Amino acid sequence: MSYSLLHVVHLLAAIAFIGTLFVEVVILARVKPQLEPAAVGQLEQALGKRSRTVLHWVVLVVYGAGIGLAWQHRQALADPLASSFATLLTLKIVLAVSVFLSFGLVAVLLRSGRMTPSLYRKLHWAVLAQMLGIVLLAKGMFYIHW
Repeated sequence: MSYSLLHVVHLLAAIAFIGTLFVEVVILARVKPQLEPAAVGQLEQALGKRSRTVLHWVVLVVYGAGIGLAWQHRQALADPLASSFATLLTLKIVLAVSVFLSFGLVAVLLRSGRMTPSLYRKLHWAVLAQMLGIVLLAKGMFYIHW
């Protein structure tokens, strides 16, 4: 797959990933208190089921394309402090790994029954912040030079 096509696929998957989390954290969090408790439960169940199905594929695409893109820059990544591009790309990869681990933590806590609504909100806000950091680093890689 060409670099340009890989880049576009990665970008579109990232938009879907970040957009889904944004809607959940910023929009639905404010809508839920306006709904009846039974409706909130139905909404969460239906939305959770659908987003898990879709997001598994989106995550596979965003990380798969990301690995393909990183492979194209393997020479720069071999010495991450040699250039601003390599440093920012390395930081972007570290944040991407932390997002992946954060979602893994969410899954573990949900399955073990130790997830609380407060912890769920905090983790989702933290992941959204990490994702926004990734977006800023992605843009910065091409505009910030030292």
